[in-house]
Amino acid sequence: MLNWDDYNESEKAQKAQPIIKEEAPVQAQERQEESIPEHVPAAAGNRAKQAKEAIEVLDTKEGEEELDGMSGRVQVDDKAMINCRADLNQLVPFKYDWAWQKYLDGSANHWMPQEVNMTADIALWKSNEGLTEDERTIVMRNLGFFSTADSLVANNLVLAIYRLITNPECRQYILRQSFEEAIHTHAYQYCIESLGMDEGEIFNMYREIPSVAKKASWGLKYTKEISDPGFVTGTDETDKLLLKNLIAFYCVLEGIFFYCGFTQILSMGRRNKMTGTAEQFQYILRDESMHLNFGIDMINQIKIENPHLWDEQMRQEAAQMILEGTELEIQYARDTMPRGILGMNAGMMEEYLQFIANRRLVQIGLEEEFEGATNPFPWMSEIMDLRKEKNFFETRVIEYQTGGALSWD
Repeated sequence: MLNWDDYNESEKAQKAQPIIKEEAPVQAQERQEESIPEHVPAAAGNRAKQAKEAIEVLDTKEGEEELDGMSGRVQVDDKAMINCRADLNQLVPFKYDWAWQKYLDGSANHWMPQEVNMTADIALWKSNEGLTEDERTIVMRNLGFFSTADSLVANNLVLAIYRLITNPECRQYILRQSFEEAIHTHAYQYCIESLGMDEGEIFNMYREIPSVAKKASWGLKYTKEISDPGFVTGTDETDKLLLKNLIAFYCVLEGIFFYCGFTQILSMGRRNKMTGTAEQFQYILRDESMHLNFGIDMINQIKIENPHLWDEQMRQEAAQMILEGTELEIQYARDTMPRGILGMNAGMMEEYLQFIANRRLVQIGLEEEFEGATNPFPWMSEIMDLRKEKNFFETRVIEYQTGGALSWD
């Protein structure tokens, strides 16, 4: 990097000499300007002439109607999370600083799957004695679910959420999240390809394996209606549909459905098995943790700005959604862990999911459901703790760009 504070002795000597600026004679300037030859543009063809004619008769009425009610400089008080009429093209002034900060944090922690070394994973996967059948099932089930789950989340963001959230700084983060979901899908594909798995089998598990298909189907039912291009918010009914979608995708898909699989794969990494796959899952976990917190902040902000939406019926439905998601993840845990493995079993995972469900309920202002539920995996608590995540972000810079950088101690 250049340092402009570094000067050699000759430069210092030169700097000490007074600089006399000579003004060019006015006539010389005029002669220089006069010497510029006249430039004749190329002859326009018929298509260029048609374009010029179209611009001359352009009717700006449609654009003016689109901007009607959004004219003038946007003030902070003009902004709202949903149903806002302020100009969405004006990013500043920020109303939700937390959204912009999450965008900056996400952008500062960019990564790509190819940066992770998969050599050890490939050797272990090909070895007849490297993994047990139960461990292989866990790897395949999780790649099968996550390879399509992140695509479902991305589709929901791009086709519905981005259009319906009417705040530019939140939209900025949603764009970043959408890109990260694409990276995650890429990472799963990279793992599948590296390990030489049957791609058709893995990518179709969300249709063919019941415990995987149920989770995918549950999420899709909450996006079907609002992803219709004709769907708009503005009534209590449609606003609640949007709120339910946010709870389904942020609190359940990203806040519950990922936890069993992430715990299983990260546990393998801690045992020095499938360390490349586990490393990618930890990077993905870091991204998903920020997605989750962004979504919860967004849900709570909508509640603050539209308290009438958060009535007793809506609170009951929100709690039911989180508990349904918990039950689906418990079923998935039983399917992938019929026996004890990796220092855990289905019973321990069930309590862990109850612990997570309590946390999700409280985060959106609801009461806990599972009294006394504790976390049987304290090492996961350290990974998921937001302060720990922040420290991980801050220290990642160099390490994060090199495969095999994470420690599984």
